[in-house]
Amino acid sequence: MPTTPTRRAVLKAAGLLSATAALSGTVAACGTPVDTAGRVDFTRPLPIPPLMDAETDGAGRKVFRITAQAGSAELLPGTRTDTFGYNGDVLGPTLRARRGDEVSVVVTNRLDVPTSVHWHGMHLPAVADGGPHQPIAPGAEWRPNWYVDQPAATLWYHPHPHGETERQVYRGLAGMFILDDDEADRLPLPRDYGVDDIPLVVQDKRFDDSGALDESGRAEAGLLGDTVLVNGVSGPYLDVSTRLVRLRLLNGSTARTYLFGFTDGRRFAVVGSDGGLFAAPHHTDRIMLSPAERAELVVEMTPGERVVMRSFPPDPDGERFGDSGGEQDTLDIVELRAADALDESPELPDRLVDVPAPDPAVAVTTRLFELQGKRINGQRMDMGRIDEVVLVDSVEIWEIHNDHGQYHNFHVHDVQFRVLDVDGEPPPPELAGWKDTVFMPRHGRKRLLLRFADYADPAMPYMYHCHLLRHEDEGMMGQFVVVAPGQEPELSGHGDHD
Repeated sequence: MPTTPTRRAVLKAAGLLSATAALSGTVAACGTPVDTAGRVDFTRPLPIPPLMDAETDGAGRKVFRITAQAGSAELLPGTRTDTFGYNGDVLGPTLRARRGDEVSVVVTNRLDVPTSVHWHGMHLPAVADGGPHQPIAPGAEWRPNWYVDQPAATLWYHPHPHGETERQVYRGLAGMFILDDDEADRLPLPRDYGVDDIPLVVQDKRFDDSGALDESGRAEAGLLGDTVLVNGVSGPYLDVSTRLVRLRLLNGSTARTYLFGFTDGRRFAVVGSDGGLFAAPHHTDRIMLSPAERAELVVEMTPGERVVMRSFPPDPDGERFGDSGGEQDTLDIVELRAADALDESPELPDRLVDVPAPDPAVAVTTRLFELQGKRINGQRMDMGRIDEVVLVDSVEIWEIHNDHGQYHNFHVHDVQFRVLDVDGEPPPPELAGWKDTVFMPRHGRKRLLLRFADYADPAMPYMYHCHLLRHEDEGMMGQFVVVAPGQEPELSGHGDHD
């Protein structure tokens, strides 16, 4: 009678046993660093999330249909794990739209718990944002509509039910949402999806001996795993057929911050961040992404070579992270395997798209947000309380201070912002473009410039929060409404709660 292999047998077969043996419990306790360098056998072809074919309705809208559902997936080779997914067992299809499209999404919840779907990085009305105020009950549907009016970018979608976001994302609910526009189309960047334009959803997991997801251990940052998945599988390799390959990199983890690079130290071009392309490529050998951040990389390959993408220790001395967890970990991610003969790629241009310099002089007000423990400005999330009221089409400066001894990050719904400065200094090149999420080291300071364009709704708030999802679930989140002149917010509340 066939038996399901134990996790030990699975890891041994996958070449992962030496990297994870004796690690049980150490991640949550912030003990011995996880080190899988050179210990991962890359034996599984990288799955590419399918591009969803959109329908066109009678109003000319592009209609997508996604269903949140439970399933089981072969995250580790040889065993199946209970998971959540969109339109399948784990993760979801890639949605794609153009600037100028009107989009409608039919979201069906086939889970046995309420969920929601947030369009992370999208500029859209608050009623369509998919935050905790747009819950979808089991068996119910939700149909948001909006007009796409923002630059080409790599966005994503994920659940956002208050108090349950970490669990639902950890179990597999996430997918990419790619935007295109005419300006980006004119550039000679790799653009053949699944061939030389590759989505990489990077997540870390822990498994028990049966192969089930282990949600018991938590570091200060939240759930940290000892096994990395890319697009829903461990130990993947990517067959590369072109000289240049574009990697759309999403940190889809619930808590872990990665410092991505390659084992041979090669340099690569970072051509975009959360909200779109840069004005010019930034050439580097490392890029750090905290949870929910994205980066678009262009990597040059030579015929027949193999190279591993690795996450290096992002803070080996603990200066920026404190002891949040994961700061000393080394994790092998995915192996790139170049064909013996590679198709030629156009040269990467020196200039990309127009990214105007931010002008803080146009800001009408400055707001301070202090990150303290699991609170922002001393308060925990209250869905009945509006924390900030913003005037539509206004520009503001938001100062983010992390006064905690651990790291956080900071995400703002609806807007793509610019980073004015970091601890009083000009932002580094990787923060020079459009952002919706920024890493906040302990005792760090950042000033952001935000424009709240187009959509006013005094009754429906947007969120701002730490995107370490355990922190968010425990209340490190606030609400703002965008109002027209003369409008007053319609929600009210009574302070914070535990």
